[in-house]
This record gives sequence, C-alpha cells and structure tokens, in this order.
Amino acid sequence: MTDSAGRRSAAELIGRWRAAARGAGAGDSSALTDAGAGLLARWGEPHRHYHTVRHLAAVLDVVDAYAELADDPDLVRLAAWCHDAVYDPRAGGDGNERASADLADALLTGVGVPAGAVAEVRRLVLLTAGHAVMAGDRDGALLCDADLAVLAGPPDEYDRYAAAVRREYAHVPEPAFRVGRAWVLDGLLALPTLYRLPVLAARWEHPARANLRRELTTLC
Repeated sequence: MTDSAGRRSAAELIGRWRAAARGAGAGDSSALTDAGAGLLARWGEPHRHYHTVRHLAAVLDVVDAYAELADDPDLVRLAAWCHDAVYDPRAGGDGNERASADLADALLTGVGVPAGAVAEVRRLVLLTAGHAVMAGDRDGALLCDADLAVLAGPPDEYDRYAAAVRREYAHVPEPAFRVGRAWVLDGLLALPTLYRLPVLAARWEHPARANLRRELTTLC
C-alpha cells in the first residue's frame, strides 16, 4: 500500500525470494536465483497493469510487517511470490490460481524445498482464489489479508487500482465488464470479514468496504 513498493530493485526482491526459500529449506544454488528471476519476469509481463511487481512488493511488505502473526512466515512469503505468478485475464474461474499453484509446486520442488513445505505453499496459493480462510489458519489469514490490502487504500489509490484492473480486462466489452466486476465486488462484500487478523481488520475493514461499495455504485 505504499508507493515505495513500485521502486524496488530486482536484486533486492530476488534477495528476499532467496531468503524465504532458504528459510523454507531450499539449497543455496544458482538455480534458486534463476527461479526468483523467472518469477520476477512473470510479474513484469506487459499485459499486467495491477498484478505487477508493485503488487508483489506490497504483499511482501505486509507479510514482513506482520510476520510474527504467522506460523511459518517464510512459507507465506513464498506463497506471495507465487500467488499471481501465472496471470491471464482471459482465464476462467480459478484457472490462474491453479496454474500458479502448479508452478509453485514445480519451482519449489526444483530448488529443494521439502515436500511438506511445498504442499503448504500450494494450499496457500489456492486460498487466494476466493480468500475464504478457516478459523485458526494464521498463515492463510496473513496471505489473504496482505493480498487484499489494496482495498483499504485512500480513495484515490483505490481508484488507481480499479482503473488498472480495467486495463487488464481491456478485451472485455464495457457492459460485460461491469457485470463481472460487480459480481466480484459483491462476493468480497459478502465475506463475513475481508480481513481475518484483528490488528488489520481494525485498520482496514471499514475503509475497504467503503471503497468497494463506492466502486459498486459506479457499475450499476
């Protein structure tokens, strides 16, 4: 949720990737750096306007800031890296999340992360399809709260986010986009709470819901 998220160097971000992967049990090898560089390239694809390196950095910043609330913050960090690694605006349903989870499985296994940790990262990535987190799932709560942090930004920041999402769906005619986007917003508003961690819910729940309702009125 900060502008500085968009000004991170590739070296810094790949360093953060390496630290999280090694914390999860990966070996220290050139393959680990290559995997991080490959992920970063995906986040920099030209068709992305919101799901970019800026979003990745913003999610990682929230995870780092509240890492003590997670059971295994390094696995949450790895899930943050992978959660939108595959992003095709034309994909249906949870296709992007499933493809991202498959990619996480392959990449993390390839750099030596233990199977149990890989399975947990995969589970976390899949949670971002609907952001439905079970009670007591501290890692899932932190990842999903970080992923939705943009919703609670100041109105002008939120409007930039919404406009960037529209650009990602430039191929969708306006009437169809309005229907689909309203369905997404209604689904978010229907969640019992947008944020599961009490410290984040106290700060972000009200402004996020206000932003969602405000955008929804522009679609009707």
